[in-house]
Amino acid sequence: MNMTSPFQPKPLTFAEFRQALALAPTLGLRFRLPTGGLTPIHLHLTEVARVEKRFIDCGGTTRTQVAARLQLWAADDTEHRVGCAKALQVLERGVGLLGSTDLPIEVEHDFPLLTVFPVLGSVVEGGERVFLLGALKADCLAPEVCVPKACQPGGGCC
Repeated sequence: MNMTSPFQPKPLTFAEFRQALALAPTLGLRFRLPTGGLTPIHLHLTEVARVEKRFIDCGGTTRTQVAARLQLWAADDTEHRVGCAKALQVLERGVGLLGSTDLPIEVEHDFPLLTVFPVLGSVVEGGERVFLLGALKADCLAPEVCVPKACQPGGGCC
């Protein structure tokens, strides 16, 4: 997962996410999946987490990725609603845990398996603040080591 790839839009930060909620406290809250569909309206916001991943890439470089992650859960209580004001209250509980509000924000949601989505922006539609979720893509972080040098003498493409 390469959050800094030039081919992927930059995700919102936790601070930007909070600001979008604060600008629309009376609105409902939804998330638009990368497929275009919306998450169920009766979602619970069950977690605010700091997720840190330390790893070594195939080229031998040690890297760290840190994000703020929200967990969404659709229960059987279809009358349940989390609006922008309530979501903001839940997020405020997690501020001290995160260590920074400049972290990129991600959402994990059953789709149908637990999947992580970067939050790329938001719009107001039909009385709801709708956050736009992107898709994460695997990417080689050390292409100079792993990707064949194509279209060069001995590269094998010509």
